[in-house]
Amino acid sequence: MDYKYMAEPYKIKMVEPIAVTTREQREAALKRAGYNTFLLDSEDVYIDLLTDSGTNAMSDNQWAGLMLGDEAYAGSKNFKHLQQAVRELYGFKHVVPTHQGRGAENILSQIMIKPGDYVPGNMYFTTTRAHQELNGATFRDIIIDEAHDPQNEHPFKGNIDLQKLQNLIDEVGPEKIPYICLAVTVNLAGGQPVAMSNIRDVYELAQKYKIKVMMDATRCVENACFIKQREHGYADKTIKEIVREMFSYSDGCTMSGKKDGIVNIGGFVALNDDDLYQKATSLVVVYEGMPSYGGMTGRDMEALARGMYESIDYHFIAHRLDQVKYLGDKLMAAGIPIVKPVGGHAIFLDARAFYPQIPQDEFPAQMLAAQLYLQSGVRSMERGIISAGRDKNGNHHYPKLELVRLTIPRRVYTYSHLDVVADSVIDLYQDRENVKGLRFVYEPPVLRFFTARFEPIE
Repeated sequence: MDYKYMAEPYKIKMVEPIAVTTREQREAALKRAGYNTFLLDSEDVYIDLLTDSGTNAMSDNQWAGLMLGDEAYAGSKNFKHLQQAVRELYGFKHVVPTHQGRGAENILSQIMIKPGDYVPGNMYFTTTRAHQELNGATFRDIIIDEAHDPQNEHPFKGNIDLQKLQNLIDEVGPEKIPYICLAVTVNLAGGQPVAMSNIRDVYELAQKYKIKVMMDATRCVENACFIKQREHGYADKTIKEIVREMFSYSDGCTMSGKKDGIVNIGGFVALNDDDLYQKATSLVVVYEGMPSYGGMTGRDMEALARGMYESIDYHFIAHRLDQVKYLGDKLMAAGIPIVKPVGGHAIFLDARAFYPQIPQDEFPAQMLAAQLYLQSGVRSMERGIISAGRDKNGNHHYPKLELVRLTIPRRVYTYSHLDVVADSVIDLYQDRENVKGLRFVYEPPVLRFFTARFEPIE
């Protein structure tokens, strides 16, 4: 029997109590945190939608794998299992484990980027761009224009604009472009997917100029499911087949296993090039650990390998997308401004439309995240001017998208939890006119959204 939203393809074996707090308690907690949801204690949070990174519920099979951890300093059998999973599911020859995705970004940036290089990509991601810039590169956004319009319903808003890519190649020369950073899906565009046809076209153009394509594979299974559901010719393909084809149009990837790997820690760099692999193994020893464990324990490599196989089950990933769509549909039905179409891992509230009276440099998205927590104990995340940071001259980057991300962890919350979230956002929207912005109390120089502190503008 068909239903509008797919029921959970799992049953609950263990539960974890969560905090139910009063408004007075939340007011005190928010002040202690400097109006930054990253600085809230988890014990003060009711429904935690800060991120889907490492906040997943592992399966009984993954927990069983933890008991089979081979913690040998070199040559762990769990590394072999992870290597096998990467080769079978993604098709890459080499894998270098790291403690999480940004460890992989650090290594890739160091072995490929030279000062003065340019790295084009389909919209920046915070840690990715930080590593690229710290190694001397300039990031260039080459995503299609539709991605910057929250109301545009293009089904593949993560696509790269091939003309923008060609223009950059003509401007700086292919020798100044070490690789194209192709994210599948695109987080800051709203969890938006990239079409297989676009991935293929980007790879063909890159090969013409001998430029490598490196994917951010963090949510690649979500991207594959969107391809199956939205792109002609893929409805009858399995998720595994689609994932393999996606990566066949690339030279390597960075991966945060904390998302589509359905684990709480871990990641890797995957490569085909032997020389790049040797360079990566040299650096992983410096920053992470031996090439056969990187920054991971044996037990965590085993859980990640098993999670990667679980992630390609269509019922798992289709339900995940349905949960996100359920929340999006409820908010849209109430007239709440969100990024359309609904993406893969989160709902993104359009804070500019939510609080049009707050100028962007008074941080409407940061204030909306704070107000949502104060209203209901739901923790979310700013994805706007704070996340965008400052340029080399110290001026704010002013992104077109000023968003609050409601991120759904995998296998953690039910549709009932999402009802609470929707009701809280709707209540806030009905009482939005008199809300004012925030100003900095403390601003760190890099990745400021993690630890900055704010106070309300009276």
